[in-house]
Amino acid sequence: MFPALYHAHHRHYREDMPFWIELAKQQGGPVLELGCGTGRVLLNLAEAGFATVGLDNDLGMLRFLRAAQPAALQPAPLLFTANLVEFRLAKRFPLVLLPCNTWSVLDAGQRSPALRCIPQHFSPGGIFASSIPNPEFLRNLPASAEADIDETLVHPLTGNPVQVSSSWQRTRRHFTVTWYYDHLLPDGKVERLTVQSRHDLTPAEAYLEELRQAGMHIQAAYGEYDGSAFDRWATNLIFAASI
Repeated sequence: MFPALYHAHHRHYREDMPFWIELAKQQGGPVLELGCGTGRVLLNLAEAGFATVGLDNDLGMLRFLRAAQPAALQPAPLLFTANLVEFRLAKRFPLVLLPCNTWSVLDAGQRSPALRCIPQHFSPGGIFASSIPNPEFLRNLPASAEADIDETLVHPLTGNPVQVSSSWQRTRRHFTVTWYYDHLLPDGKVERLTVQSRHDLTPAEAYLEELRQAGMHIQAAYGEYDGSAFDRWATNLIFAASI
């Protein structure tokens, strides 16, 4: 059930897509997306004409992606079940993407082996690009927020309404977002699905220094998807790095 709800919740978010597509145009394909989930980014890249490879450790997400992709989409994305921290593919890529705030969900002990693995999959001139919430921005939010309804969507399997709400808790080291999916049943009962994501509040410069320590060169650091330069007040940290 969760992959279908996740996809229904996030599929209409497109603020970042022109950025990823433009980056793919600059680098060329094939494009490898790590943590591709249900394919919001991957399928848009494929529909834009790029050969794509998706990797995720959640087989349920990949099964949903395969079932949901347009039948006429050619070439269809290649999909692999693997952990982005340690994987091995025979192909090499001019662009490796990790969008959707996934990089900061990993802790430093996970990011380190990932940074050894990812460059091994670069073709000459290849880059690694990712986006996370700016840790400084998150630190300046209130320490907590009570759940509030963000939107109501139609459950993709039952057709019943689903109220989506979220709350957060911030500590010195982590920012934890809790999503609540309240499935409103015809008999008045409510089925609640709760999902959490915990972001590491390592300072932005420390994230970039990890890349340098792994032998990578920071090509660009943006604060917004319109290409604005990164600063401490930016909403995001979006970076591109090469070896």
